[in-house]
Amino acid sequence: MSRKTTLRRALVGLTAGAALAIAAPLAASAHVTVNPTTATPGSYATVNFRVPTESETASTVKVEVDLPTDTPLSAVLVEPVPGWTATVEKGALPAPVEVEGNTISDAALKIVWQADPGVGIGQDQFQMFSAVLGPIPDTGHLVLPATQTYSDGEVVDWAATPDEVAADDTLEPAPVLYINDTPPTGEHSHGGHGTASAAPAMDDMAAASTTSDDSSGVALGLSIAALVVAAAGAVLGALAFARRPKRG
Repeated sequence: MSRKTTLRRALVGLTAGAALAIAAPLAASAHVTVNPTTATPGSYATVNFRVPTESETASTVKVEVDLPTDTPLSAVLVEPVPGWTATVEKGALPAPVEVEGNTISDAALKIVWQADPGVGIGQDQFQMFSAVLGPIPDTGHLVLPATQTYSDGEVVDWAATPDEVAADDTLEPAPVLYINDTPPTGEHSHGGHGTASAAPAMDDMAAASTTSDDSSGVALGLSIAALVVAAAGAVLGALAFARRPKRG
């Protein structure tokens, strides 16, 4: 085999490997998540639901997040998003629940973000939807199932619990807010592991959203830069080898 053929195959292999290394973390994170993933019991936590669009032909026009009814949240505030109408749906709980010495029979059941006509989350785009939830119950974790509706009518339910995902990783995982439980460190532990803000102020909400985006962007940028540097080094090494004079 000639040195040119060897070099050509090496370059093809490096290109394919770099593409797979970049695509893998992007594909793994392409679903509805909540960030931060942890909160403190008794606090009012600012959380951000990150909604990407995976469809190549349609845009996301509606996002719904179901709230817990066995450990209801007394306060649910949503941050306005231009081009979207946010609604906190309230109603009767399946059974009355005692929260901080008070018996609650009605509570917030769902948050709905509906895109205005002509608005949506397009291909290769994502949108952050922020809310303040509280007081955070003293429990292990909160599963916050999300429903994503596309402009072509397709509906994706991100509803599998951590136990269900552990048993079958092909299921669509629900956003999970960990409180007393430790967040998993495997594939389905997405987003940052910082504790959610305890103050329900809009300034804190904006800061949490910005920090989350910046951290994810920096991490992805560093990963891509490292891959580029490694690939460049390997290519230069291969070129140097190919140019070495043959020994007589």
